[in-house]
Amino acid sequence: MIGVKEIAKIAGVSPATVSNALNGKSNVGEEKRKKILEICREQGYDPNIAGRSLKTGRSKTILFTFSDFDRSFYLEVIHGIHDFAEAHAYDLLICTGGMCAKYMHPGMSSGCIALDGKLPTELLRSKATADYPIISLDRVVDSPYVKSILVNNYEPMFHLVDGLVRRGFTRFAFLGGVEESTDNKERYQAFCDALRKNNLPFSMDRYIAGDWHEASGVRAAHILLLTQNRPQVLVCANDNMALGAIKTFNANDVVVGRDISVTGFDNNSIAEYHGITTIDIPDYERGYLAAQALVGNIEGAMNHDTFRISAKIIERTSVAERPLS
Repeated sequence: MIGVKEIAKIAGVSPATVSNALNGKSNVGEEKRKKILEICREQGYDPNIAGRSLKTGRSKTILFTFSDFDRSFYLEVIHGIHDFAEAHAYDLLICTGGMCAKYMHPGMSSGCIALDGKLPTELLRSKATADYPIISLDRVVDSPYVKSILVNNYEPMFHLVDGLVRRGFTRFAFLGGVEESTDNKERYQAFCDALRKNNLPFSMDRYIAGDWHEASGVRAAHILLLTQNRPQVLVCANDNMALGAIKTFNANDVVVGRDISVTGFDNNSIAEYHGITTIDIPDYERGYLAAQALVGNIEGAMNHDTFRISAKIIERTSVAERPLS
């Protein structure tokens, strides 16, 4: 962990000068103080957190890492983490991108909740220790110091698709998220298994790769509008992509909920507003449970069993009662 001595060496000053600058002492010039503060920011050194850690032996700070500002469910997850952390006198530090690794250390934070598909699994594995527990919300990590809290993707997706088949739908397309993600793999597997159970074939030319964002849904809808034997149902791996598809179909006189059905996954605020049939993930509760599990492990519980959060189907107007043809 970087400290005052290392900051002093980089700045070319004494440790005492660094200390005086951080404490606002008048014997350090303004230019030198700004230079020292800038180096602290560049090196990820927070004197307030570090100082408290030295005094208490523990920073009592939860680090939350994520990577995608465009997906609104993160706010609910953060809300849940915050409420538990605040109730138990923990601070919450939110970080995104490559800078996260600097804060994944016992001197900077007490433990980490990771919901960031861009963070390499090997980084999580290398950072997690008995003194630095990690909660993973998007994958299972092979480490005795990482607890995974995952969405139950498979069962609700299976039941959603199986229910649509029972209502007479036979032609399906699937719009996937980031292909290597656990969420996408499990949701697609459930989709395929539900069709297989009902002896319905599925051709890979009806699998469209996406990236969780609305623009993926726009592209997918444009592709399907050009096909001769259009699917009756487009099953999307999340709500953002479903919204993009719905807007595009409707704009091209293909009425969603009549001419074609579209489903999502997440049940974020846009799903309710736009009437998207989807699968509800309790994101606030997911954040709250993640913080609860992390604090428990920080304080010695050492529970690293994988936990699955239940999800349920929410039916709305984006799915027709029955197929037109």
